[in-house]
Amino acid sequence: MTPERSSALATFLDASGWGNARSSPLAGDASFRRYERVQKSTGEHAVLMDAPPPQEDVRPFVRVARHLMHLGLSAPKIFAADEEHGFLLLEDLGDDTYTRLLARGHDEHALYALATDALIHLNNRPVDKAVPVGVDVYGRARLLEEVDRLNTWYRPLVEAPPLSDEAQQEYMDLWDAIFPHAWSVPESLVLFDYHVDNLLLIPGRDGVAACGLLDFQDGVRGPVTYDLMSLLEDARRDIAAPLVSAMKQRYLAAFPNIPVDAFNTSWAVMAAQRHVRVIGTFARLYLRDNKPDYLVHMPRLWRYMDACLEHPVLTPLKVWLDGHLPVGLRQVTL
Repeated sequence: MTPERSSALATFLDASGWGNARSSPLAGDASFRRYERVQKSTGEHAVLMDAPPPQEDVRPFVRVARHLMHLGLSAPKIFAADEEHGFLLLEDLGDDTYTRLLARGHDEHALYALATDALIHLNNRPVDKAVPVGVDVYGRARLLEEVDRLNTWYRPLVEAPPLSDEAQQEYMDLWDAIFPHAWSVPESLVLFDYHVDNLLLIPGRDGVAACGLLDFQDGVRGPVTYDLMSLLEDARRDIAAPLVSAMKQRYLAAFPNIPVDAFNTSWAVMAAQRHVRVIGTFARLYLRDNKPDYLVHMPRLWRYMDACLEHPVLTPLKVWLDGHLPVGLRQVTL
């Protein structure tokens, strides 16, 4: 942290009444954000988010957090904000992330049912009530940039031959034709990184409020399939097929007007898009940011992709990948 940023942080903490608080680091994520737990001598505690501009922007987090709380969901309350410098003081929702609870043997079905019910609570309302003002549609430009990370970052990682201009254009055209199939279901607020690292169990809260929500600043307006897919096709952990099936059925039961075929098609498209994005992003984290730990998840992501590519709507993409990124290049060895 630069001296100028340290000074801005000290000013923020002083102005918000936390200037003399003790701090201790919390686990970070794959972004430029940094987190600390701060605690006063009285025992009162909060979480400091340090999200340095221009790499980060706290305003989307603030917007979505306040909206989720308005809907009765448990995003962190915002105690103080310096949006210009990228500092937030947040309610401390505790350390019981789903990841830690599952490692301790907590009831897996109960945790996933709660997370599924939280999505039902959010998505089972008109889109204009689910999506706050200012949240963008998950649009073509962003979708295409994300899938192109496969070519921009993953291909160099595995030393794949360069693509011709024609092959690159064909890849983008394929996705352009595929994406509309994802919108065969209603839209809602997509929290975007809805998985066990970003969910907590909050003791003492009832119903869906017991599910704490983190890391939703990249939220968009998009298909209601996306977040459940993110939860159940988790890049970081394997989930047994019966549990996946049970949660899909639980979710679909709340949306009787969505045809199962349309749901499955939307799921396959959004899953393929997400997995390609994450494969490219994890490659970028290694090549650009020297963060190799994410590469351990590549085999799981390619297994997910193989399953997605069995859906007929993705057959043209499967043919392209088989020709330009064959199975032998879908493995990472360091």
